[in-house]
Amino acid sequence: MNLPDVAPWIAAQSKALLAQNGHAWLLVGPSGLGQYRLALALVSAWLCERPTEQGACGTCGSCHAIEVRTHADLCVLMPETVSLDLGWPLSEKAQGEIDAKTRKPSKEIRIEAMRDAVEFSQRTSARGRGKAVLVFPAERMNHVTANALLKTLEEPPGDVKFVLASEAAHQLLPTIRSRCLAHTMVWPTPDVALAWLQQRGLDSAQAAVMLRASGGRPDDALQLAQAGPGGPTPAGWVKLPQAMARGDVSGLKDWTPTQAVDALQKLCHDLLTVKVGAAPRFFDAADLPSVSSLPSLTAWAKALGAAARTVEHPFNSGLMLEALVSQAQNALNAKN
Repeated sequence: MNLPDVAPWIAAQSKALLAQNGHAWLLVGPSGLGQYRLALALVSAWLCERPTEQGACGTCGSCHAIEVRTHADLCVLMPETVSLDLGWPLSEKAQGEIDAKTRKPSKEIRIEAMRDAVEFSQRTSARGRGKAVLVFPAERMNHVTANALLKTLEEPPGDVKFVLASEAAHQLLPTIRSRCLAHTMVWPTPDVALAWLQQRGLDSAQAAVMLRASGGRPDDALQLAQAGPGGPTPAGWVKLPQAMARGDVSGLKDWTPTQAVDALQKLCHDLLTVKVGAAPRFFDAADLPSVSSLPSLTAWAKALGAAARTVEHPFNSGLMLEALVSQAQNALNAKN
């Protein structure tokens, strides 16, 4: 990981945490604040051959091995779907099963991977800088997997350190939380987040819209902006509220049901917020339609919550999007 790639708010937190002692950290906060990147910065510094107060040097053999995902003293525990997205290799057995289509990549951290991690923690360090285990997202451990980690987390053998990064720490077992030093992720200021997004190729207008669309979370804003030709665009996001009021299905053209439900939940949230006299979070107030019926918005919020629970398994994506738009139009045009 090259140091210039570390966001300033991540670098500041990394420096603060590296100055403290502890064998197990739990990074907590909502999605989009950089838990994974902070966790990676910590393990990189722990294993670096020439670490500084700021963290890893970014140029030594250890840093290079982490960058190319081959470090012998780093164990990364992730759901297989996340590992594939982030470029971390799966075990030979798991990759073989997925390639043979005998099963799909797991969305949870599997017990087999945890057992491998426990065995890894008991081995001697290959590079002499100790070992590190990175778990992300930690809430994807089920009870069996989490319990397999407990003993090692409480009494780590040798010189192994742990960092667990979570976007829903309340879902973790209390026994896991109690064995870690907790760190709450810092929210970057809007100016700092906007500057970081512009450094990654977004112009100022795009960055501002995507940061608002993500509720001020820069990682989520960047992911939203890089979603590809389908899904939300800055222009489409601005036009979405009025398109839904008109019942215009093209407002969700090429969006996945997951993206659509997420956007509509944010729209419903902002309309409810405005209705009770507060400021919207995800949309500009000037782009929101005037809605008079609070009961219809409340009912719509409940319906969207139900849709979110089954959105990854729609019977027909096109029909689901049409139903979502119809539902939105009815809620936005209902009268008291």
